[in-house]
Amino acid sequence: MPGEPLLVAESLARGFGEGEARLELFSGLSLTLGVGDAVAIVGPSGCGKSTLLHLLAGLDRPDAGRVAVDGRDWETLAPEPKAKWRGESVGFVFQLHHLLPELTAEENVALPLFLAGVGDSAARASARELLARVGLVRQAGSLPRVLSGGERQRVAIARAVVRRPRLLLCDEPTGSLDAAHAADVLELLLGTARERAGALLLVTHDPGVAARCGTVLTLSPGGLAAS
Repeated sequence: MPGEPLLVAESLARGFGEGEARLELFSGLSLTLGVGDAVAIVGPSGCGKSTLLHLLAGLDRPDAGRVAVDGRDWETLAPEPKAKWRGESVGFVFQLHHLLPELTAEENVALPLFLAGVGDSAARASARELLARVGLVRQAGSLPRVLSGGERQRVAIARAVVRRPRLLLCDEPTGSLDAAHAADVLELLLGTARERAGALLLVTHDPGVAARCGTVLTLSPGGLAAS
């Protein structure tokens, strides 16, 4: 579709360490996502897939290159506007979930809406609707510590889509889920991107999940290549 791409990454490079101990993950990496794109990134553990997602979300800084989301370059934004823009435009699913332990499942999902100034009743109603979509409506009042790993993952996914962001960046979103719940979650992610005229980029080790996306790319030290 015509118009500005949702995400542009140009000539990204990232590594860790110094001197002989330095590990170069990748360099010269470029990627463009447009409206309607659903892209899976695959590759061996340790190749930098999670690091790449953090760069694309503006949660980490590249050693070289630039990233722009919906026309705004992360490097041009001061910390406060950057956080606000990320909250409005990007839904991020972390591998480790990062749920707040003192909040219930419902409150964790509603948190992005609370932070955006949405009223308590409306925010909680949206959270409960999404928890129902991921099969967790009966766990709405439960704290994360009593939820299974798969249940925590589904709460995190509901939280990522509650503001209906245009760009979804997901790190192993189905890694802790059985086949039935994985299929439901993937449809929720794809559906959110479609409804918002957005795009989905996910990292996965699951060939079946990758196959549901329109494009599969393999990450290597030289960048991204079609699988």
